[in-house]
Amino acid sequence: MVLQVQTSTYEAKTQEIAKQLLAATSENRSFLSSLRDQMRWDDKLLAWAMSNPGLRVQLFRFIDTLPALHSKSEIASHLQEYLGDESVELPPALKGMLNFANPDSMPGQVAATTVGTAVETLAHKYISGENIKQVIKTVERLRKEKMAFTIDLLGEAVITEAEAQFYLERYLELMQQLVEASKNWSAIPAIDEADGEAIPKVQVSVKLTAFYSQFDPLDAKGSEERVSDRIRILLRRAKELGAAVHFDMEQYAYKDITLSILKKLLLEEEFRQRRDIGITIQAYLRDSEQDTKDVISWLKERGYPLTIRLVKGAYWDQETIKAAQKHWKQPVYNDKPATDANFETITQLLLENHQYVYSAIGSHNVRSHSRAIAIAESLNVPRRRLELQVLYGMGDKVAKALVDRGYRVRVYCPYGELLPGMAYLIRRLLENTANSSFLRQNLENRPIEELLAPPIVKDEKNSSTPNSSLPTPNSHFLGAADTDYAEEEVRTKAAQAFQSVRQQLGKTYLPLINGEYVNPPEFVDSLNPSNFSEIVGKVGLISIEQAEQAMQAAKAAFPGWKKTPAKQRADILRKAGDLMELRRAELSVWIVLEVGKPVKEADGEVSEAIDFCRYYADEIERLDKGVNYDIPGETNHYIYQPRGIAVVISPWNFPLAIACGMTVAALVSGNCTLLKPAETSSVIAAKLTEILVDAGFPKGVFQYVPGKGSQVGAYLVNHSDTHVIAFTGSQEVGCRIYAEAAILKPGQKHMKRVIAEMGGKNAIIVDESADLDQAVVGIVQSAFGYSGQKCSAASRVIVLQPIYDAFVQRLVEATKSLNIGEAELPSTQVGPVIDANARNRIREYIEKGKAEAQLALELPAPEQGYFIGPVIFSEVSPNAVISQEEIFGPVLAVIRVKDFQEALAVANGTNFALTGGLYSRTPSHIQQAQTEFEVGNLYINRNITGAIVGRQPFGGFKLSGVGSKAGGPDYLLQFLEPRAVTENIQRQGFAPIEGAD
Repeated sequence: MVLQVQTSTYEAKTQEIAKQLLAATSENRSFLSSLRDQMRWDDKLLAWAMSNPGLRVQLFRFIDTLPALHSKSEIASHLQEYLGDESVELPPALKGMLNFANPDSMPGQVAATTVGTAVETLAHKYISGENIKQVIKTVERLRKEKMAFTIDLLGEAVITEAEAQFYLERYLELMQQLVEASKNWSAIPAIDEADGEAIPKVQVSVKLTAFYSQFDPLDAKGSEERVSDRIRILLRRAKELGAAVHFDMEQYAYKDITLSILKKLLLEEEFRQRRDIGITIQAYLRDSEQDTKDVISWLKERGYPLTIRLVKGAYWDQETIKAAQKHWKQPVYNDKPATDANFETITQLLLENHQYVYSAIGSHNVRSHSRAIAIAESLNVPRRRLELQVLYGMGDKVAKALVDRGYRVRVYCPYGELLPGMAYLIRRLLENTANSSFLRQNLENRPIEELLAPPIVKDEKNSSTPNSSLPTPNSHFLGAADTDYAEEEVRTKAAQAFQSVRQQLGKTYLPLINGEYVNPPEFVDSLNPSNFSEIVGKVGLISIEQAEQAMQAAKAAFPGWKKTPAKQRADILRKAGDLMELRRAELSVWIVLEVGKPVKEADGEVSEAIDFCRYYADEIERLDKGVNYDIPGETNHYIYQPRGIAVVISPWNFPLAIACGMTVAALVSGNCTLLKPAETSSVIAAKLTEILVDAGFPKGVFQYVPGKGSQVGAYLVNHSDTHVIAFTGSQEVGCRIYAEAAILKPGQKHMKRVIAEMGGKNAIIVDESADLDQAVVGIVQSAFGYSGQKCSAASRVIVLQPIYDAFVQRLVEATKSLNIGEAELPSTQVGPVIDANARNRIREYIEKGKAEAQLALELPAPEQGYFIGPVIFSEVSPNAVISQEEIFGPVLAVIRVKDFQEALAVANGTNFALTGGLYSRTPSHIQQAQTEFEVGNLYINRNITGAIVGRQPFGGFKLSGVGSKAGGPDYLLQFLEPRAVTENIQRQGFAPIEGAD
């Protein structure tokens, strides 16, 4: 029976042990009080970063860029750009060092050498070696100090299957060489055995996601299969060698699937009795206590103990930012005391269950270690069941003090080349220099009572709400949250939605005219592009006569709808958004099946449609207030009124979001609206129709009029009663609509307003300073997401000469690693194109590309649907056909340029100006792109698709379109006529004057 001891008893003992440990390390508590001119440059950089928040940010950004800088001149110029920023207050020594006129000058070279050496020295503090030989030397020194070790391999992000395989092979080699070296190590009882049980001398720490480049919780089964195959190889080899393996925990999105995979794998007969394996719990996660309880229950069932490493967690900033951006609940605690308190709770939980688990307490906080020791001593926990862990280069004195007390200490040692290890270095520097860091507070000579006080948790009652820790003060609009497929119950719900929708396939959808579903003269089958033998639905196409009936119904309904208060119209729209949220899973499935869009992207489209409803509802209420320009004796009121009848011609590539956005903008502005969707996506438009009718839009106000574009579309565009035409589609059709709308028809008493979004030839520039891991991932998503069929998709990448070859190589490998298949499969990243016409047209462009450029990659594709595998061309001329014409498919042209100025010229050298991107860590390049890159939406250091309503209003200029940006503050103005009303309020020489008695 586990002995339970009062927490107060633990506290007294914790304080006693902590004071003893601090006393043993006190000689190190004078860091910041050292005279700065006696410090080395690496120490100076850290000290300055602690005392100057502005410098801290810019310095760490510079360090992040350092791996991409290949000459002293580049280092010097970036030093000036980052640290010469006006917002940064520089210490005199640093200011003097940066005071050079030219990066190539001798002072510039000296500055580059000084800072480069200082950063390298810093890196050596936290990285245990650049190769296995250096690592062996490090761990042998640690063992002499009676400390055990675990080795973690640093390196580039795993974004290709070749890299995932290489990751496995490097670990197999690492274990082999460490075990070989260990044969010459003498036994050290303090760390090599406990309670008569031998402890492996060699331990490695691995990251589960690095074993499969396409690791994704949505594809839980596929990810588990691919990862488990490689893990089994690793664990079998580790057993042969007598090495231990520990699994690190990474981002929150991967937590549940990581635990699930390991629990399943470690119950297999082959691995069930293994005790030399460990898993990790992160205390900064709100659900980590429950996870710990679940793991302990599982270990009881397993019957053999494993190690649980308890850490605070290393991705706090990343997790809070992602949750805020996604409108998800914060997975982490918002303040450090809450994490510290949870850490102590879980420490107690682990040690009170010591017969089932080996506890490894990882921290640099003396109090955290002291708490663990206090509990362990109070409960008489056997030595084998507890070890204390620290990171290499952090808390060295604490580690020594713990060893001196007789506790087993293990040092977590990252190893790898210094430059790819910069991301790890920055995490350590952030931790060291944060105000809340125990290490920093200890170095600042804070009172012992303050350092060792129990963590006091604030009331976090409301802090798990979205954005609770990261408010967005510049925007009142909070968008719909995308589905988080990391949650198992959500994935189950999605699977059920597929079953439900499949039972409805093949139904007939009729046009809606004047509130009635009417029989049309013609029907067309809408097919699943992933499997064109499957009919999604039969859609009725209206005749010209029915189009005229719809137009007359709209005319009749307009006077009443125009008079309907804006608030009432907005509330109907909000109800439509709420209905979409309720039907989200089913709507996503219809998008997947009718237009072949992969699941996650379909879900994002539903979010966008919901956002349009809610954003435009808010906007019309804002605009309805008008603007007053009153002066004494006169009122001047600027107001808006609806234009009349709007015709919406929507595309197939965003069949719900764009159709919804254009339609509801017209409706909420007080216009009667006819929606003519693309024929290939008319079933989804019918589902939108059901929602708008259920929400309460009156008959005649909204009508669903599917029909042939060349007949019905042209008739509605040319109709004399049409006031607004909102179109998204090809440049050819858009320009024709624009021309036809300009012609005054008999009986027409107004000029038609045309809003047209007509695509792009979107380019991403990658310069020498770019983070290639980030660039490759973002470009693969931008070019091949939804098979390149987004208006915003990347079809050109413009790469600077020095990194061109390395970039193309990684881009090709990353693209090879993509899964191509039916859109509904959770593993699919590249689905089909929309239909046979599109497939044939894209194939023609591929043949043109083969004639004018080098084919770098052409992936095979399944035969049963309209599939085209991703294609990459290299050494493409900026003037080639595939560089100039919109292809609208998974075809990417990679163009080589000599410098950034040429890159911008090439980027701007087409007829389009829709979206563009830049991957760079050079501030002057970022600044220049912001002013000179001719695009409606410019994305810097991220992918260029997925604009969010109210955050990235979307639309371009030149031949990419005409009109204001969708999802922005000007959009509704296009559906409204402005009026100014002036009244003279003087009567017989007097007028009310505000403020007068």
